[in-house]
Amino acid sequence: MTGIIFSIVAGAAMSLQGVFNTRLGEKIGTYEANTFVQGTAFLLSLIAVWFLGKGSFKEIGAVNKIYLLGGVLGMIITVTVMFSIQGLSPTTAISIILISQLAVAALIDAFGWFGTEQMPFGLTKYIGLALMIAGVIVFKR
Repeated sequence: MTGIIFSIVAGAAMSLQGVFNTRLGEKIGTYEANTFVQGTAFLLSLIAVWFLGKGSFKEIGAVNKIYLLGGVLGMIITVTVMFSIQGLSPTTAISIILISQLAVAALIDAFGWFGTEQMPFGLTKYIGLALMIAGVIVFKR
């Protein structure tokens, strides 16, 4: 149940953040807004590590180097969400983003990429993904 609650909170926060970042970017610039957003997240992360951290930065050298691209992906995510919301409505943009997330997550599961357990992606999941895409198309019209 905890995973479900966190997933709901994450989805709501992502939708709110996308709109907030877009509106901020309209006033101060897209990349300026990204700098502010990522800088704020960095400061809050430092505070969280200080009070809640139980890991060790000493182990970062032992991590597969591809996993260090999370910060790069964070910048890409923030900027592309802002551009997608500017070009579409928030609902349409977030719907397409969610479908893209689901499709990539399905590929990661199906092939067991990046150290995840391989999970089959059967016909019902393909049908579900197709229905989601059809839903966005119907919604957009």
